[in-house]
Amino acid sequence: MSIGKNDRDLQDRTFWIANEDEIRKAETTDVYFLYTLQVLEKKGLDPRVIMEVYLRNLPYSDSWAIVSGIYEVAKLLEGLPLNVRAMEEGEVFLVSPGSVAYEPVIQIEGRYRDFAKYENPILGLVCLSSGISSKAARVKMCAMDKVVFSFGTRRSHPALAPTIERATYIGGFDSVSNVLGARMMGKKPVGTMPHALIQCFGDQKIAWKSFDETMPKDVPRIALVDTFSDEKTEAIMAFEALGDRLYGVRLDTPRSRRGDWRKIIEEVKWELKIRGAGKVKIFISGGLDESTVTELRDLVDGFGVGTGVSNAPTLDFSAKVVELMVDDRDIFRAKRGDIAGRKEVYRAKDRFDDIVTFYRNPKPKGYYPLLSYLIRDGKIVRKFKGLNEIRESVLSKLKILKESKPALRWV
Repeated sequence: MSIGKNDRDLQDRTFWIANEDEIRKAETTDVYFLYTLQVLEKKGLDPRVIMEVYLRNLPYSDSWAIVSGIYEVAKLLEGLPLNVRAMEEGEVFLVSPGSVAYEPVIQIEGRYRDFAKYENPILGLVCLSSGISSKAARVKMCAMDKVVFSFGTRRSHPALAPTIERATYIGGFDSVSNVLGARMMGKKPVGTMPHALIQCFGDQKIAWKSFDETMPKDVPRIALVDTFSDEKTEAIMAFEALGDRLYGVRLDTPRSRRGDWRKIIEEVKWELKIRGAGKVKIFISGGLDESTVTELRDLVDGFGVGTGVSNAPTLDFSAKVVELMVDDRDIFRAKRGDIAGRKEVYRAKDRFDDIVTFYRNPKPKGYYPLLSYLIRDGKIVRKFKGLNEIRESVLSKLKILKESKPALRWV
């Protein structure tokens, strides 16, 4: 495809995005994989290999993360002559930077030339999604029983909106705001109102009343209360305008005016309470992270978290060959700094005590395997779990993580 003097007109699409067919054909790969395939083909070399996808370091001080994107990898590799074992979608895995051991989240067995060019999209699917799920899980862990909404897709490429919303939900968020993302998940999107609505009317009370008169009854009446006046003043105005129909108020980015979050929220709660509006819920949004959520969870009813999660640090997974099979013999071969051989990962039944071991070693008593077949001979053999089931599993594991210190060792 040639491009003229500027990038305004593309020949076959409007936006600079890959379509699903191009991804499935691995056209989004790096060219050096194509060079590799040419060399191997010319020399008649096509070994059967074991490749493992794993992570050595986390962008956090603790030692756990959530893997997601596994189901998309299954769809990507479906039909190829491969066997794939993987952790379950939404599984917690452990990282120990000071140890030689690591937990592979995916193992691929097959002729290298059959899947070499898919390394790029495999890593892209799990790196981005897992990064978002892992950050969302940390935020939700800090929020505890308070609701958390995903508000961050406006900060990322719109083509990724469904991926972002799915990953945040897997990580434990309660609802998402993006219309397409929610629709693909079978969920109802949630949201309040932008400052622009109030600016269009030029009067807060008229704007709130118009919202109330227009929206269906199942849309909660949550007023944005920091457009023209301070939060306390507008919260009082919102209650005066809507009365008992006011479900909640949202405070957005008071720190942009060097406001003290806690003091402002306390003022709003006091003023509403003495006016008989103590049941009005308080929601906050704008620049939230784990520390802010932890600091304010005792005061508010919910958090709208955006950029901190939608642009979460990507998890830097690697994919490396660790074993070759030649003439029915296992040849253990790893790059410098890695360890060779196919691995098993086991977890204690009641805690995050993980063991990484060579796959031929016996299963340790009281432990269960984290890797299971995803694809056999090109066919997906795992039943995909629903999003609600995955999310509930993550939340239950977060409770355990909060009360214990994970441990990873090798034997």
